[in-house]
Amino acid sequence: MDVMPVTPRIKGKVTVGCPLPLSPASGEKTFQFHFHDFANLRTTKNHFVASPEFTCNGYQWQLLIYPGGITQAAEGKVSVVILSNSVEKIAIATSYGIVKIIDKFGKARVSAASRKKKFCVSGGQKRCCSWINDISRSALLDESKNILDRNGTLTVEVSIEEEPTTEFVPQNPFLKVLKGLCNDETSADVCFEVSAAKGTEDDDAGTKRIKATTPFYAHRTILQGCAPMLAATCGSKSNDSGGKVIASVNDVKPDIFHHLLFYVYGGSVPKKVLDAHTKDIIDAA
Repeated sequence: MDVMPVTPRIKGKVTVGCPLPLSPASGEKTFQFHFHDFANLRTTKNHFVASPEFTCNGYQWQLLIYPGGITQAAEGKVSVVILSNSVEKIAIATSYGIVKIIDKFGKARVSAASRKKKFCVSGGQKRCCSWINDISRSALLDESKNILDRNGTLTVEVSIEEEPTTEFVPQNPFLKVLKGLCNDETSADVCFEVSAAKGTEDDDAGTKRIKATTPFYAHRTILQGCAPMLAATCGSKSNDSGGKVIASVNDVKPDIFHHLLFYVYGGSVPKKVLDAHTKDIIDAA
């Protein structure tokens, strides 16, 4: 990568054109510039006319035309330079581009692909990223070649390969919030009392007692939208449950019911659980 030497800038009118859109598959961003009254621009070595600054891949660029060529160019040759104006420190940046001279009919007549290069721009240094030194000035001025338009304007097109970018798309937190509400006693308005069997059982002394139940907390609105059959089991209120609707669920193992309820709230049942408890889950559903 060459550091851009300080060279004289000559006056010249440059306007931004509108190139034909490229196929999205090309992955290139294209810029077009019109250098007006090209034939009358000064042809002193290392004197240039600059395009407006443009941005691609997060960096600032300019297109420079040297009507008399840069130092390395042979006599009678025009130089075209792509210049990086980014002055922030860049560890490694790679660009690949094509510079084209466009004739007055919109057809590319002279083009050269820039080599893929690594460059570091720092300390305010400007660096040449690509150049063409073999364009014949006499060929550009030859009316029979139809390169300049009737006003003597030279059109140059630059296509730079765009680097893929990963756009930040905020994740919708709704599902995470919904899962967090599963079995949340504080916000719930429904309490399922789940037992693996019906009725009562005898203890060792032969005394009848109600089978133990496990509470699971839910929200009627969510159940009505995601599990209407389960919502339909919700019955009367209990004064001892903080105003929550109490629903009894029998013949379902508490751990199986927990997986089903979590599924209602947007969760998933682990494959290992599905494989081990397929029948229980189908019966409970």
